[in-house]
Amino acid sequence: MSDIEAGAPPAPADPAPNGAAPGPAAAGTAAGNGRPEKRVRLSRRRQVIAQRLMEAQQTAAMLTTFNEVDMSAVLSIRAGLQEEFRARYGVKLGLMSFFTKAAVSALKQFPNVNAELQDKDLILKEYYDINVAVNTDDGLVVPVVRNADRLSFAGIEKEIERLAQAARNRTLGVDDLVGGTFTITNGGIFGNLFSTPIRNVPQVGILGVHKIMDRPIAVDGQVVIRPMMYIALSYDHRIIDGRESVGFLAWVKRCIENPNILLVED
Repeated sequence: MSDIEAGAPPAPADPAPNGAAPGPAAAGTAAGNGRPEKRVRLSRRRQVIAQRLMEAQQTAAMLTTFNEVDMSAVLSIRAGLQEEFRARYGVKLGLMSFFTKAAVSALKQFPNVNAELQDKDLILKEYYDINVAVNTDDGLVVPVVRNADRLSFAGIEKEIERLAQAARNRTLGVDDLVGGTFTITNGGIFGNLFSTPIRNVPQVGILGVHKIMDRPIAVDGQVVIRPMMYIALSYDHRIIDGRESVGFLAWVKRCIENPNILLVED
């Protein structure tokens, strides 16, 4: 999923001339061939998204590493706890709390992924403010779940729900959008099986999670059907080497396939 607004505050819509309501221009004709075309001005938000994505591509040596995860354990836990979890906390137990917990655990093991490059200095962040991509009618925004390492599963789900509602109601504040240390984006909500996400400037890494699909895999010499997901880490290769990127994804995979680990970690 490449069209992420990289932590920029929401921009106002373009003003319309003479007080007219903003909207696409009327259809006209293409010069020289008479075939109909329509010229539509990009919204301010889309212009910011485009600018930040170009900045992300042009200011880093981008690379993406992939792995796949067996989601059986997480789906089993969700199915068994969903009713009680929702009754107790008022929110669903979603996948994002598991991946947020797993990402934080991996960031602690690979601190360069939770960093920012400033000139010749690498700023290692010793806190975990996780941007989570949220879809709105105006495109994707990436509000920040602050201090995600200190939150319970319920705390993460409640905060994601709050930020998602604010994004869709256009009430996100600047503090909700700036200062994250790492981003997670979920292309699976659109049915996306595979992607190479673009980093959220000035962060050095972004985790992409995708659609869960039943696939045949080999387990103990036998072919079985399991709910599998591809995961992707896009990163600035100036800062993160292959060993770190592969290790980071392997750690996330370990946590998701053995989620009890997440219940006992500090």
